[in-house]
Amino acid sequence: MKIYFAGSIRGGREDQELYLEFIKILSNFGTVLTEHIGDKSLSNVGETIVSDSYIYERDMQWVRESDVVVAEVSTPSLGVGYEIGQAQSMNKSVLCLRRTTAEKKLSAMLVGNAYIKVAEYSTINDVADILRKFLNTI
Repeated sequence: MKIYFAGSIRGGREDQELYLEFIKILSNFGTVLTEHIGDKSLSNVGETIVSDSYIYERDMQWVRESDVVVAEVSTPSLGVGYEIGQAQSMNKSVLCLRRTTAEKKLSAMLVGNAYIKVAEYSTINDVADILRKFLNTI
């Protein structure tokens, strides 16, 4: 299984270590195409060695190539929202995960969308259980 994991980069990197944990769990189910999301050296400026158009083309190719999209949506990100919308338009299975302690209310464009599964978690163990249940249905 090819998994596209989405998490905030330019919207804020506060959850970088959490993303790394997600990627470790997701790796048990298949190939995570976006392992760089958990990279400690990646700042909120994003990748600086390649152009924005390169990043866009590469990431959209990865979304097309993926079997499923999993997004951590506790930190609002325009890019993550765009990737989720593109995944939906490609009929990909989409799971959005949000911490129960997140300060901002999640957009109705996700919560109100019957096509997108949204789940809340408190601990990394919760995440592992949610991912197992979701990915075993794919």
